[in-house]
Amino acid sequence: MLPVIALIGRPNVGKSTLFNRLTRSRDALVADYPGLTRDRKYGFGKLGPIPYLVIDTGGVAGGEEGIEEAMVEQTIVALQEADIAIIMVDGRSGLTAADEHVAELARKHAKKTWLAVNKAEGLDEAIANGEFHKLGMGDPIAVSAAHGDRISAMMDAILEPFDDREAKEADAAEEQVDDEDRELRIAVIGRPNVGKSTLANRMLGEDRLVVFDQPGTTRDSVSVPFERNDRKYILIDTAGIRRKARVHEAIEKFSIVKALQAIEQAEVVIAVLDAQEGVTEQDVSLLGLVMERGRALVVVTNKWDGLSSDQRKKVRDDLERRLPFLDFAERITISALHGTAVGDLLPAVERAFNAAMRDMSTTELTRELEAAVIAHPPPLIRGRRIKLRYAHQGGRNPPVIVIHGNQTEKVPESFRRYLINRFRKAFKLKGTPVRLAFRTGKNPFEGRRNVLTPRQERKRKRLMKKVKK
Repeated sequence: MLPVIALIGRPNVGKSTLFNRLTRSRDALVADYPGLTRDRKYGFGKLGPIPYLVIDTGGVAGGEEGIEEAMVEQTIVALQEADIAIIMVDGRSGLTAADEHVAELARKHAKKTWLAVNKAEGLDEAIANGEFHKLGMGDPIAVSAAHGDRISAMMDAILEPFDDREAKEADAAEEQVDDEDRELRIAVIGRPNVGKSTLANRMLGEDRLVVFDQPGTTRDSVSVPFERNDRKYILIDTAGIRRKARVHEAIEKFSIVKALQAIEQAEVVIAVLDAQEGVTEQDVSLLGLVMERGRALVVVTNKWDGLSSDQRKKVRDDLERRLPFLDFAERITISALHGTAVGDLLPAVERAFNAAMRDMSTTELTRELEAAVIAHPPPLIRGRRIKLRYAHQGGRNPPVIVIHGNQTEKVPESFRRYLINRFRKAFKLKGTPVRLAFRTGKNPFEGRRNVLTPRQERKRKRLMKKVKK
């Protein structure tokens, strides 16, 4: 399971700024205004030695009433579901009563805590940390979330206990890769009450999971092993993920972390949409999260049987309009209740998995790259053509293609998409995201700006003669 880190503190100490830095995103709103964050926000951490989940929480000031009281409840839930709590304080404002209140909450509900003294850029570390020893939360770490000062070192220290565990799990998984009997892990995700458990039962051929016409029946991720045509699978039915503003029950709040961890564990994700409700904002957000993690994907539109032809056309149009970034994924329309087209899912899952794990030779990749460049040359950058020389595979699940050349950092996004589509079509990579990594070769004239070529030197001498005359 991915480690879970919660960011807590009084208002305006920089929790959302740190969240954005850890996730390398701008998902959390940031402004010099106390109390901007109210709901918890989840993200996948990208700064540190191993992957993890990070939770941004609202500010806790003490003596809350009304909506502030609800924000405290959200913070307590975040502390309970997290493995680590980072208590953030403001190094420029000094210790306050609100900081002591936050520390007291952490002592009651957190499993393990770290104390980060934020906004410490330009301050002496000993002076910035000094008065915060009174909180009794261990040695403070002076950081700057806005400038990134000492953030990497802090995350290395926080994640060190989990690093060994992750390495052992990775070694165990690597040992199983050559095992023909290794199970294919499939996560079934979606909003509450879209029919995930009904679909899982259809795929299993038995009423293994509780189904009820009420959102939130599934509270935790349930892993069920099964076999089909001598192939072993593990089906992970996850709790529905809904907008955090609508998450009220504490037990359901725990389910969101479990579902996000299931996405990380799975090799293929089946995303279930409700045809009767269409594509919602939460569907778009959830599918974007799956793509961000690079998981092979099958998009399933459930409850298709009850729609008229006009309604079906509208749903198809919505899928094209709102999910253009998922053009790589197979889309299947089903009725989980009646079993219509459910038999098409496992073959689609296998195709997506095989595409995600495909091996591509350097010769074939380079040949396709050359054909792509001939058909559609890269653009000119300040009069110089971008040169792409060769390509090789840099990883699987998702496939990573490394392209070497000159000025590769200036390749426009449109040309990246063009190359991805060429590679996807040539190597049949339907069902999985494809990632490109560009590498620029060393310039042989770097550091020799004043050295002229023979032709330039002759031209310079002719000009000098003219000047003398």
